[in-house]
Amino acid sequence: MINYGLKILLLSLLLGAAVPASAGGSLLPVIPEAQARVSETQGCVEPVDDMRKNHMEYILHQRDETMYQGIRTRQHSLNECINCHVSDAPDAPRASSEEHFCNSCHTYAAVRIDCFQCHADRPVSTAQKLSQPGGGESLLLSADRAPLAVTGGQAQ
Repeated sequence: MINYGLKILLLSLLLGAAVPASAGGSLLPVIPEAQARVSETQGCVEPVDDMRKNHMEYILHQRDETMYQGIRTRQHSLNECINCHVSDAPDAPRASSEEHFCNSCHTYAAVRIDCFQCHADRPVSTAQKLSQPGGGESLLLSADRAPLAVTGGQAQ
């Protein structure tokens, strides 16, 4: 005969396992929908399964081409990812939130990202761009511009 405490434990485990399924919850991350499409026939710059597996390789390759060779393209740029996948609404989630596009999966996978220590975690809104002299050029982060030449410890 099973003792009373063990019965309660088993019952609570069974009920606990059933609650998320009945509440529509999931252990998988909730990934926000993209705000735009690359073209009429293609949603993202690469197929979704490929981006889920290889996006970091694309971003690192893009970084290396930009920083070391001066080649700037939009296809795998972090800025374009943010412009497409993150809302520019004032109350849009920041990178520290599990609701942010990037952090939704990275939190689930226990991966710490540090991109947003330098890069913007949300697109600059159209209203902000238009209100700036030069159409928003001054809103670019220094990390989004060409690298500075450094001589004698002084940036030029």
